[in-house]
Amino acid sequence: MSFAPVSAQRVRRIAPMSEEATQSMSDRGDNRSRQPQSSAFRDFIGSGWGPRPTELPARERVADFLNDRTLKAGAPFPGERLVVPAGPYKVRSNDCDYRFRAHSAFAHLSGLGGEKEPDTVLVLEPNDDGTHTPLLFFKPRASRSSKEFYADARYGEFWVGARPSLEELSAQTGLETRHIDTLRDALAKDAGTVQLRVVRGVDANVEAMVNEVRAQASLPAGEDARKEDEALEEHLSEIRLIKDAFELDEMIRAVEVTKAGFEDIIRVLPRAVGHRRGERVIEGAFRAVAREEGNGEGYETIAASGNHANTLHWIDNDGEVREGDLVLVDAGVEVDSLYTADITRTLPVNGRFTEVQARVYQAVLDACEAALARANEPGCRFKDVHDAAMTVIAARLHEWGILPVTPEESLATTGQQHRRWMPHGTSHHLGLDVHDCAKARAELYQGALLEPGMVFTIEPGLYFRADDLLIPEEYRGIGVRIEDDVVVNADGTVTRISEDIPRTIADVEEWIASVQSR
Repeated sequence: MSFAPVSAQRVRRIAPMSEEATQSMSDRGDNRSRQPQSSAFRDFIGSGWGPRPTELPARERVADFLNDRTLKAGAPFPGERLVVPAGPYKVRSNDCDYRFRAHSAFAHLSGLGGEKEPDTVLVLEPNDDGTHTPLLFFKPRASRSSKEFYADARYGEFWVGARPSLEELSAQTGLETRHIDTLRDALAKDAGTVQLRVVRGVDANVEAMVNEVRAQASLPAGEDARKEDEALEEHLSEIRLIKDAFELDEMIRAVEVTKAGFEDIIRVLPRAVGHRRGERVIEGAFRAVAREEGNGEGYETIAASGNHANTLHWIDNDGEVREGDLVLVDAGVEVDSLYTADITRTLPVNGRFTEVQARVYQAVLDACEAALARANEPGCRFKDVHDAAMTVIAARLHEWGILPVTPEESLATTGQQHRRWMPHGTSHHLGLDVHDCAKARAELYQGALLEPGMVFTIEPGLYFRADDLLIPEEYRGIGVRIEDDVVVNADGTVTRISEDIPRTIADVEEWIASVQSR
């Protein structure tokens, strides 16, 4: 193939583009708007505003718990400076960000929930007595005479609302607050004599700043400091294994709102049946409650009808909801403090379980009850809860002629055939993260004795995929999970926080009928 010569006229059209290409890529997002640049405009937009409120905001309840959390966080690291970033915004598409959600370690130690405050950093400053003082570094609002006020889409008051002042944030949290611009000097103070640790993978700019200070002070930096940094992250995860009174109240609130979300799901089930994406009708109903009453969903809602319930993390939610199906809904509301519930209910779409559906459902429910009963026995370890549930699951599969070996052979570590139909764990800790305390050591997680203040899930299931040829045809396409949130009380007993969300066959059927008749 031959090409004709490019004409002179065509060359002249291309030339100006090469000159424009000198504009940096980072500046090109501003090309879509024409921002006024005149001094007259700047003077005018900065004038004529009423006074700001002079009364400081009330101290939040969580502030009363932060000192104890700081003591626990810093205890293994006396004399060291500990850096816990909140994290920045994360880009969703081009110049649009996801809603901000702080790193959980930061939220726990600062008490800041909701969407507060991106790019903030908590520093635990070492004291001579081995304790630490929490210092909150953040960017307060600018004056209305500044360009930031009207022109900065990230921080500007015109764009994101008025950020608090240093004094206001201190009044809310009870913490000492400092301007973020002073962070580097604070990190560098006595560096070399004072060691630094940072929670990695949260804020690249803060992490780079810490490593720069370390390098200048001849301290291990980058990969050479990974072990020390990860020890901090591990410890900050482990101190959340036991919830304080504020956290327990927030967990109860999260479950209450989640129940309201499930009731809205039940209300829309008839509409979901007639919709080509009925699963999204269910998802949308729950999401509306989560945003109206809390910060949002604690994780992506699973709304899995029919055979989709056998995909454990089905979040596409783009399928139909059919009469006669079961719909498995795994959802939790994250309240404004960022604590989340995690509840699963498997609902008969038409309000009634079939005989086979009820048989499978009852087996899962019995596994739930066995797990809770084991949790209430003295000396129970976290891993024992799972084992109790699996004993029931293996026995039922054997009764139905599905398990190819005896229950005892399957429950042995050399067997585990029953896990084909129940492949996930029965429990996980719950709190600021739906899978809370995930960086804790195994001996403090699976191997730990249950202690007062622990909050975790109990969620066995049975999953019979439609294409599973090793099971009788009547079971194929049925997936059931029942998940409750439980707490270890001060006296060592374990109770369901989610007790008021119906779970037995009769109660679920009555619940559906009652909600849909209102």
